[in-house]
Amino acid sequence: MGNEPLKGHLDLLVLASLEGGPKHGYAVIEQLRDRSGGFFDLPEGTVYPVLHRLEKARLLASRWSNTTGRRRRVYRLTRMGVKALACQAGEWNEFSQAVVAILGAQA
Repeated sequence: MGNEPLKGHLDLLVLASLEGGPKHGYAVIEQLRDRSGGFFDLPEGTVYPVLHRLEKARLLASRWSNTTGRRRRVYRLTRMGVKALACQAGEWNEFSQAVVAILGAQA
C-alpha cells in the first residue's frame, strides 16, 4: 500500500500519540510503531517536521528536559491540540466507517 494513505493523516496520528501525556520525539515514533503493530515505522525525518509544524500551529507546546543525562525536547498537547485531535478523530471515524461500509458491500 505504501506511504500514500499516510499523507494527510500523520498530524492526527502524532496528536493521538501525545494524548496520553508528554513525550519526546523518539517516544512518539516508538509509540506510533508499537501501537500500529509495526505498520507505522516512521523515520525521524518524517515525524520531527510534523512535531515542529504542530507546535508552530499552537497545537503542541514543548520544553527542554534533561533525563538520563540527555537533553530532549518534550512535546505535549495544548488545549487547541486537544480540540483539534477530537475534531480530526471524529472526521476520521466518519470517513473510515463510510469506507468500511462500501468495502463490506462488495463482499
